[in-house]
Amino acid sequence: MRSVLFVFILVCTCFSIQGQGKRIQILHSDNSTIDEVAYPGATVLIGNVFIRHEGITLKCKKAIHYKNENYIKAFGNVVLNQGDSIRQTSQYTEYNGNTKKALSWGRVMLKDPQMTLRTDTLQFDREKQLLYYRYSATIQDSINTLTSDTGNYYLSLNKFQAISDVVLTNPDYVLNSNHLDYYTDSGKAFLYGESTIRSDDNLIFCKKGFYDTKTDVSYFTRDARIEFDNKEIKADSLYYNRNLGFASANENIVIIDTLNNSVLKGNYAEFFEKVDSAFVVGRAVAITNTHKDSLFIHGDTILATGVPEERIIRCYHHVKFFKSDLSGKCDSIHSNQGTGLTQMFVNPILWSDGSQITGDTIQLINDTEEDRLDSLKVLYNAFIINKDSMGYNQIKGRNLFGKFEDNDLRFVNVVGNGEIIHYVRDEAQELIGIEKTSCSEIHFLLRESKIEQARFINQPDGQTYPPSKLPKNARKLRGFNWRESEQPRSKEDIFIKDD
Repeated sequence: MRSVLFVFILVCTCFSIQGQGKRIQILHSDNSTIDEVAYPGATVLIGNVFIRHEGITLKCKKAIHYKNENYIKAFGNVVLNQGDSIRQTSQYTEYNGNTKKALSWGRVMLKDPQMTLRTDTLQFDREKQLLYYRYSATIQDSINTLTSDTGNYYLSLNKFQAISDVVLTNPDYVLNSNHLDYYTDSGKAFLYGESTIRSDDNLIFCKKGFYDTKTDVSYFTRDARIEFDNKEIKADSLYYNRNLGFASANENIVIIDTLNNSVLKGNYAEFFEKVDSAFVVGRAVAITNTHKDSLFIHGDTILATGVPEERIIRCYHHVKFFKSDLSGKCDSIHSNQGTGLTQMFVNPILWSDGSQITGDTIQLINDTEEDRLDSLKVLYNAFIINKDSMGYNQIKGRNLFGKFEDNDLRFVNVVGNGEIIHYVRDEAQELIGIEKTSCSEIHFLLRESKIEQARFINQPDGQTYPPSKLPKNARKLRGFNWRESEQPRSKEDIFIKDD
């Protein structure tokens, strides 16, 4: 029975010692005293105090040692070292040998091989290898300086978790966030909550993201956007390489050009900052505001290159565009915003205020100063068709040159092999006859897409027929092709691909 009792007492004693932890060792002090009135149950150590406990050493001018509690209070020029890697200085430190927790305050500075931390109050959980502060701190490594109101530093991971009013200052930019996880060994930062990165070149916003401060490569999600001097990029997610000046974006992309008052949209885009160029694919659309009437252009791929004053926009394959008074389609478009010249290639077609215009190549010239349509060129196989209640008014020739007034096609010159079919009406809009004439060159004056006046140059051949005298099979010129069903009638129609 006694042996059983002895084993029981021994086991309880072992558990008690294990719960208390190893005792704090007092290696040196110049003097020591006991003051039961001021410090009951404690020993007062004075002068060059040197203490050790399970991998740490502590030096100070004065210490109060509570032996039974395995607890110490250190005062004056406190230096706490953990191995060869962690060195902390402060004016005051409390250390519990049982819990291995330290509380320090008064000009606290902690250094490890990766960083230096400064704060007024710092807590150190040695079991978890966790440092944490609740009243603001500054962390500095070889590249960056980080400040925040509260934060945790996980020594084994070299990870700072900075929370509330976080500011990371780099020589090239300043990062602000509500929550930042920062790894001092790799320089990688993970952003949570509303965050900004401000530099001389741009301003970045996101609600979640990643930034490698050593390579300047970043990735942002949730309300991500980058603002440049005259451009803004928005997307569901953004990749950005600051060194290359390259960004790629995915889903719900909007690239706003404030200088040219234009927008690019799509589902994938790449932007090249140093040459101010971008391309967009995936339901790509370019939007240009012209006198508050936006022009929408869609193609499989949209490429914008060059500085704003000389920007060139190219759209490739299945191109369609829409404006309230102008729409069209072709295989590809080349638009020089510096010169105002827009060229349509491969089976191009225009619809302008009721008129259908086709040719091998169509060119639109914009007045860049007034930002309005100025003139039109249709090169080779030019053909204009306008629907009349009794048939179709038609103008045909080798080349066609037109002039706009208030975005309305007013003057048209047909040069080479000119032909015309015109349903002539009186002032009451009663049909008088059908004019069918050919001439090498014809000049037209139009109003609301209807022929108001025609002047034939060089021996015209033709006449005006009573409607009953011109057979129906003679009322269409060779090459006639009315393509009304293909016309985009809204900005949504530009995404419809015709068979």
